[in-house]
Amino acid sequence: MAFTIIINGTPREIGADSDATLLSALRAAGVTGPKLGCGEGACGACTVLVGRRAVAACQLPATEAAGQRVTTAEGLAEDGYLHPVQQAWLETGALQCGYCTPGWLTATAALLARVPHPDDERIAAELGNICRCCTYPRIRRAVHRAAELLEQPELLTEVPDTPVPDYPAPGYPDGARRPAVPWDLARQSPEAFAAAMPDGLMTVVADDAPGGQEAAGPPGFDAPDDAWVHVGGDGAVTAYTGKVEGGQGTRTALALLVAEELAVPVPAVTVAMGDTGTSPFDLGTFGSRGMPHAGPPLRAAAAAARRLLTEAAAARFGLPAGQLRAAGGMVAGPDGAPSVSYADLVAGQRRVERVPAGAEVSAARDWHVAGHAAPAAGAARAATGAKQFPADVRLPGMRHGCALQLPAHGARLVSADTAAAAALPGVTVVRDGDFIGVIAGTAAAARQALGRVQALWQAAEWDEPEPVTPATLESWLRAHPAGGTGLRGPFEHDQGDAGAALAAGPVRRDATYTAAYVAHAPLEPRSALAQWRDDGGLTVWTGTSTPFRARGELAAALGLAEAQVQVVVPDYGGGFGGKHGSVVALEAARLARAAGVPVHVQWTRQEEFQNGYLRPAAVIDVSGSAGPGGELTGWSCTNINSGAVGLEPPYKIPHQRLRYQPAVSPLAIGSYRALAATANNFARECHIDELAAATGADPLALRLAHLEDERLAAVLRAAADAAGWPGPAEAGHGTGIAAGREKDGRVATAATVRVAPDGTLTVLRLVTAFDCGAIVHPDGLANQVEGALMMGLGPALFEAIDFAGGRIRNAGLGAYRVPRLADLPEIEVILLDQPDCPPAGGGETPIIAVAPAIGNAIFRACGVRLRSMPLAPDGRVPGAGSPGSAG
Repeated sequence: MAFTIIINGTPREIGADSDATLLSALRAAGVTGPKLGCGEGACGACTVLVGRRAVAACQLPATEAAGQRVTTAEGLAEDGYLHPVQQAWLETGALQCGYCTPGWLTATAALLARVPHPDDERIAAELGNICRCCTYPRIRRAVHRAAELLEQPELLTEVPDTPVPDYPAPGYPDGARRPAVPWDLARQSPEAFAAAMPDGLMTVVADDAPGGQEAAGPPGFDAPDDAWVHVGGDGAVTAYTGKVEGGQGTRTALALLVAEELAVPVPAVTVAMGDTGTSPFDLGTFGSRGMPHAGPPLRAAAAAARRLLTEAAAARFGLPAGQLRAAGGMVAGPDGAPSVSYADLVAGQRRVERVPAGAEVSAARDWHVAGHAAPAAGAARAATGAKQFPADVRLPGMRHGCALQLPAHGARLVSADTAAAAALPGVTVVRDGDFIGVIAGTAAAARQALGRVQALWQAAEWDEPEPVTPATLESWLRAHPAGGTGLRGPFEHDQGDAGAALAAGPVRRDATYTAAYVAHAPLEPRSALAQWRDDGGLTVWTGTSTPFRARGELAAALGLAEAQVQVVVPDYGGGFGGKHGSVVALEAARLARAAGVPVHVQWTRQEEFQNGYLRPAAVIDVSGSAGPGGELTGWSCTNINSGAVGLEPPYKIPHQRLRYQPAVSPLAIGSYRALAATANNFARECHIDELAAATGADPLALRLAHLEDERLAAVLRAAADAAGWPGPAEAGHGTGIAAGREKDGRVATAATVRVAPDGTLTVLRLVTAFDCGAIVHPDGLANQVEGALMMGLGPALFEAIDFAGGRIRNAGLGAYRVPRLADLPEIEVILLDQPDCPPAGGGETPIIAVAPAIGNAIFRACGVRLRSMPLAPDGRVPGAGSPGSAG
């Protein structure tokens, strides 16, 4: 059927089925601001204005919007000026990946139209949208700032120029030719590389292993990444890295570093990321590798380019290079003359210079650009609805597809009847072994066809009398040890004689701590667009944190050489460790090969839960002993299933026994923000508090007395001072503290809670002090820490996967609770800059101290010691107020 909707002021003819949603109609019309997040009206990513009313476009039938005025984020600006909510979001930096931003903007605009100055309680009650990056402190500030701007329109600024990118996006500067074989596979000579680039100077920091990555193998986890910096004949600077951007702020921080070393304005720098056809090889964007791994080689390449340009100017002027100064994209002599631009120095050249990774760079304490304020890259595009995520990429002639997914972890397909799906008009069914997919003209039509596939599945292959559930998980994991290698292999470490020390200690405590399975739940479900090229090769646009790994997986699965596969990663809507590999990309590639046209695949929210992997559940046995003076004497810690990272205590304990035992997991598990370190820090930091209580020691003093790491001691003191340690003496209130080291960062968090007489728990305040070395982008780092704290509240308090027999029972954002604005406590972040230390990652470490700080605060508030995450899934402290509840 056909009808008209007035979309952002323009009448548009819409052709849609009678059951089509407004979201599908808008996206079919090319409007990409509203996003698919949950499909059940629970997340707000698809919020639009129908008239002046905010609605969930994924729930409203498109026919109900016929003849009405629909406004999306793209249509909020008026007369060339930003809407107050758009400007407020940019001023406060109230976003990370930006996938949720269009929905927040329209929802906030509707709220402020009704309530000009809402208080915090009203904001939390009316804005139920989800920001999975958890930038809620800034979102609340942005709402208040937008209310002010509504009354001060003279302060509004013009809409920035945010053109929609041209896909396929070029990896080299405009006008460049792509090399026939990616650099990391061919290791071209500088001359061959120069022939495939535009005029300019390219400095390359790269592994010189003959045969490249295929012969030498990928670099180790701690190996530095390759990097290139290109200075063009137009003066533009392009920095190349294999890293990708999913909201962690890497693009902005790397641009600051390159601008600093090359002495150019930040807007002159473009950071080209995550394109296997043109980027240097990269192991992946995980483990907070961005700053410590991509930063140094890019700095070296940029610094080398600056020296080479200065030498070229010196030769031109006949002056010693030491008398020249580079600044603002120019090289100038004494007193500013003579001078020449970088563009003039490289005009007509195609020069490639290999430079050592250890090239001299500027000292962090002398930075003029890095370490200072800068707008986040892509923020303006997100706030105007122009930012294109993998789910938004479109190509001419594109069709939509989806694949039959496992109904439960470990299930096996026995048979499938696809006749009913194949009979639908415009539908193609693809069968390739156990792979079954469908292709149609719209995503809704493909989903309808898939729903007609009748499949018979084997039960999950677990040797169990009854399906494993959360209630039986601990005993299951203990009874089913597994082997493994590398980070997933068993681990043992002994120092001294822990058994004897524990037996002799006058104070000893033994306890078991557990952590539930947790979902990443990125707001953008996985998606991919695949196109087979005329040369027989494949290009895929997808949101993956490991594009080079994805390239290898695709090549192996499809019978191609790696050089025939190109993986392009547009900035994507969050991952948190959950978007490794190529699963959805392979689905799109198989369907596109069968269809002969580009095919786009996007998972549903339910598929994201059931067929993605989870943060591993953990069972952790801890024993600790202390001497008569309160000194720690013995320590034993065994982690079952989740991992060894974070097992080693930072405290001086002479006798230690550390163990990690992998287990057969009844659910798929994989990387997650800080992964095993969160559970291990929870167990250790809570147990340290148990020993403090048993010896009558102050928990902060006990920690400081056993620390040799002065940086860790400094963050502990800073957090405690800001929190007013030991906290309020009011009944039912308590302050707890926890600390840890992770990814070469140091963090301490103090939490203040209130436990009501009926056990109702309220987290009142979180104070975190964080040291990650030299700070490259202060506001971006603070944003990451705030987000990590809020994200950490979820697993600490209420996030947990419910399951049975490999099937997830709360696979939706209505059933699986994640933090929202209503959960926001007062948050304070203290950043300790260390200019003499290399920058470390900032996105993971802050999350590890949240749960233990809250658990310790609960004990101080009501005497109840909780040892399982989540601590209060129903919002109440179990056993609070009951006799004998302490410990």
